[in-house]
Amino acid sequence: MMKKQLIMEKALELFAKQGFEATSVQQITEHCGISKGAFYLSFKSKDELILALIDHFMIQFTTDIDYIVRNVSSHQNLLYEFYYALFSSFQKHSDFGKILIKEQSRTFNEDFILKIRYYDRLMEKTILSMVECLYRDNEIKEIKYDVVFCIKGFISMYSHLFLFYNVPLDLDLLSQSLVEKTNLIARNSTVPFITKEHIQMFEHPLDEEVTKKQILEMIQQDLVEMEESIEKESLLLLKQELLESTLPRAIVKGLIENIRNHPQAKWSSYLLRVYYKL
Repeated sequence: MMKKQLIMEKALELFAKQGFEATSVQQITEHCGISKGAFYLSFKSKDELILALIDHFMIQFTTDIDYIVRNVSSHQNLLYEFYYALFSSFQKHSDFGKILIKEQSRTFNEDFILKIRYYDRLMEKTILSMVECLYRDNEIKEIKYDVVFCIKGFISMYSHLFLFYNVPLDLDLLSQSLVEKTNLIARNSTVPFITKEHIQMFEHPLDEEVTKKQILEMIQQDLVEMEESIEKESLLLLKQELLESTLPRAIVKGLIENIRNHPQAKWSSYLLRVYYKL
C-alpha cells in the first residue's frame, strides 16, 4: 500500500472516533507506525490531509452519480437508479459521511467550507440535468430549481436516518419511496420559490467551468502517477485529442469509458465527460 494511502486510511479511522480537531498529527503517525517526517513528505499539514480525504471520497461519489445520470439506459428508471446509487454509496462510506456531516456544522476552516461547497454545486448541476431530462419543459420550467432543492433535502434527511440513528436501510424501498415523492412534487407543485437568480447568488469563483488547460494539467498529473496500462494509453490519446481534435465522438466516449474506474484517472474522466458533454 502506498504511504499516502495508508495515512489517509488510518487517519480516517481516528477522525471517525475523535473528529478532526481532536486528532493530532502525532496521533496519526503513531496509528500509522510512521515518523512525523514521513507524514510531512506526503502532506504539508493536517488540513491538507483533511482536504485530500474530502477530494478522495467526493471524487468517487460525484463521478459515479454523474455517470449514472448521463448513461442510464432508460429515463423511466433514472430517478430510481440515482437514489439507489447515491444511498448505496453513503452506506459504503458511512464513516466518512458521518465525519463530513458533523464537521460541516462546527468548522470555521474556509478551505474546508469552499471544498464542500464546490462538490455540492457539482451535485446540484447533476441533479438539475437529471430533472430537465425527466420532466417536460412545460411541466418543470418554473419549478425545476425547487425540485433540485427538494431532492437535495431528501438526500440530507434520509441519510441522517441511517448514518446517525441506525434505521435499517432497505435501499430498494427507500429509492421507490423517494421516486414517488419526487414525482409528486415535480408534477403537482405550482408555486415556485427558488429561481435561477437564487442559484447564481450561491455561486462562487470555484464553481466556474474547468478550462481545457486545467484538464490537460490534471491529465498530465494522472499520467505521472499511472503505471503502463490500457487506461494510461487511453488517457494519452485523450490528451492528444484535447490538443488536436481528430477522433470521432464515439471513440472519445469509449476512451473516457476505459479510464472511468481507474483510481488515478477518475476525476479526469469526469471532467472530460463534462467537457465533451457525453
